[in-house]
This record gives sequence, C-alpha cells and structure tokens, in this order.
Amino acid sequence: MTKEELKSYLESNYPELTYSESGKYDLLFIVEAQKLVKTCEKLRDDVKLQFNYLGNISGVDTTENYLTVYQIASISNKLRLDIKVILPHDNPSINSVQSVWPAANWYEREIWELYGIEIHNHDNLTRFLLPDDWDQGHPMRKDWDAPDFIRFPQK
Repeated sequence: MTKEELKSYLESNYPELTYSESGKYDLLFIVEAQKLVKTCEKLRDDVKLQFNYLGNISGVDTTENYLTVYQIASISNKLRLDIKVILPHDNPSINSVQSVWPAANWYEREIWELYGIEIHNHDNLTRFLLPDDWDQGHPMRKDWDAPDFIRFPQK
C-alpha cells in the first residue's frame, strides 16, 4: 500500500482522524484526545492495516498547547503513520495507550515526568529520570525556569 492509498483508506474508514500536511516523512493525522485509545485499537486490529508496533511517543510544548505524537507501524505491511493529539496548555491530560501497545509504558512515564501531562489509566506512573522527590517543575516545558543550582539528594 502506498502512502496515497493509506491516506485514502484512512480518510474513508476513520472519520475520527483528520489529515495534517505537516508530516515530513510519514503521514500525519490528528485525533481528539477522548478518541485516541479507541482509534489506536481500531488501527491495531484492522486486518488490512495491522498497526501492531509503537515506535515512539513524544511530547511537545508549543507554548499555546501540548502535543503528544505517536509513531506507529505495521511490520507485516511495511506501513508507518504518525498520530498527533492536541492538548490544552492548562491541565493537559490523556488516556494511556499501554493497553494497545505495552511499549507505551516508558514513553508515557517520560511525558508525564518531563512535561507534566497527566496520563490516565497507566499502571505504573512513577519517576525514572528525575529523583523521586523532584519538586522543581517539568524540565521540558518551555516556561520551566531552571534553578541556578539543582541539588540532588545525597545517598
């Protein structure tokens, strides 16, 4: 299936997805946060597509809002797709896709820890990059004011 065929198939069969021309290498579609998990389940279970591989989830702070971007692939069909979710800058939150792709575990923890995006229904939302008692904000946010000196706890 070519990119154009994939785009046409998605536009015909997934009305919850909106095509975005900003994808540089792979097709990029936008989905509303509340439709993310169901859409991902459909993409994984669609026998024609079989998006069974999660390559990455990244967070983005645009200063106006937050984004989560999911890079997924179908290994057997040699297809790749990016899905973007736009979240409000105040109290950003999203549901976990860990039930769809278990590999989401660490990516979602990183987004929660570094961007402060709340991840609902995640089974182990704990820190792994910053100290457990970290209380100095979210370092990947553009408005984060890094202290002149960060004191890490001594062991």
